[in-house]
Amino acid sequence: MATDYDSPRKTEDDLGEDSLQELQARRTDKSSGSIDIDETDLAESLELPGADLSNEELSLRVIPRQADEFTCSRCFLVHHRSQLASEKNGQQVCRECAA
Repeated sequence: MATDYDSPRKTEDDLGEDSLQELQARRTDKSSGSIDIDETDLAESLELPGADLSNEELSLRVIPRQADEFTCSRCFLVHHRSQLASEKNGQQVCRECAA
């Protein structure tokens, strides 16, 4: 059972004073264990398609393709040489695209 550490603590005398109706009401109160989620916070974290991101900046370090990597001619992703499935006329294809 979850414990609410923010609620005031009851002494042993207070525990004996709880009425049967109050205890039953607490038992049937299903919302007491749920967490309230603020809908505005949730909505602010979502990005809509076509949103104006012109004032946003990305700080990302770009690493150039290494000697043991290749760019797939179908998906245009950079893969390690171990993922090379075929190479025809200079067109390199990864295993995932070849499957």
